[in-house]
Amino acid sequence: MGSTRKQPVNFRKEELEAIAKCWSSATSAALVGIGSVGKSNLLQHLDDPEVQKHYIGDKAAKFKTIIVDANMLGPLPADRDDPVRCWAGYELMMHRLFLAFYPFEMLTNEEAKQFFDTYQALQDGTNPLFTYMALRYFELGLEYFMRKGYTIAFMFDEFDEMLRQLPVKFFQTLRGIRDSNKRQLMYITLTRSPLVTLVERFAIPVLDIEPFTELFTDNTIYVGPYNDTDGRAMLSELARRRQRSYSDYVNGLLLDITGRYAGILRVSVNSLDEFVNVNLNALSRNQLLEALAVKPAVRAECRTIWSSLNRSEQQVLKAVARLSAYNVNPESEFAVHMLLQKGILKLDESGQKLEILPPLFHMYVQSNPDFA
Repeated sequence: MGSTRKQPVNFRKEELEAIAKCWSSATSAALVGIGSVGKSNLLQHLDDPEVQKHYIGDKAAKFKTIIVDANMLGPLPADRDDPVRCWAGYELMMHRLFLAFYPFEMLTNEEAKQFFDTYQALQDGTNPLFTYMALRYFELGLEYFMRKGYTIAFMFDEFDEMLRQLPVKFFQTLRGIRDSNKRQLMYITLTRSPLVTLVERFAIPVLDIEPFTELFTDNTIYVGPYNDTDGRAMLSELARRRQRSYSDYVNGLLLDITGRYAGILRVSVNSLDEFVNVNLNALSRNQLLEALAVKPAVRAECRTIWSSLNRSEQQVLKAVARLSAYNVNPESEFAVHMLLQKGILKLDESGQKLEILPPLFHMYVQSNPDFA
């Protein structure tokens, strides 16, 4: 994940309040946010014990979040249904469990030794049944902390990749493990698209994975751009790092045209260093917008957003930008609904016209990104 600046406890307040309700009831949640929205910063914030204490009080004393990054999966066999793929999932979760609780101060010396032996047994490639036994060892390892009364939230970063790489059986077993520990275990997934969309995209049999995905049905939380407070705090920090100071006028323009999207705001502020001998306070909104829109770093960040959208969503945006015709059908209507949820589209004040957000991304779409 890399090092990130510690955020104020009320960072991402709206999202945290929704997530804290899930924490308190040991309910799983699916966080959905486009590229550039700052999901990694949110994940690190969720992992902060001070934040957990702020939102769930005394329950935080025996509450543990465990980040599982799909990018840390080792090389996998080509066959999607190879048992080694399931083993890789359990091994990664067991390893993160080990790191989260080390040095096991809540366990007796004997329990700590037994847990360590279980951890090593899961990784023992000399056992011909190690791929099949991995689930049992993972269950056993988890049980040491369940018995001590801990509530554990496994937080899956880049969960899109886990869905793409791991067999359906792996997710079925995760549902089973959760059912065995209903009041003490939950999962939080971070993805760029809703789980139902990813299941369709990766051609995963819906009925097979449904026991797992239904855990999240009532708790899909859309991660949008920063609110005004968080956006201004990030802008202030970016300026401080670069030993710069911007006027309230310029700050207001930056927050407006970036839409307070973390990635776009970051690269836009960085790009201001290239404005040599330019009086930023003399620029109009459109002048600054047009000047930043052509900067390679800004375009690359917008490309990240574009690439995180599916083809139907991209077609809707091109239609809104008047680059193509808009065909009204169930697919396009659902795409509009998803883009509104993700904060990429909004209805204007009349409620009749769709607008693309943020303004810098709007200009990127107008440049016809399929050919840019």
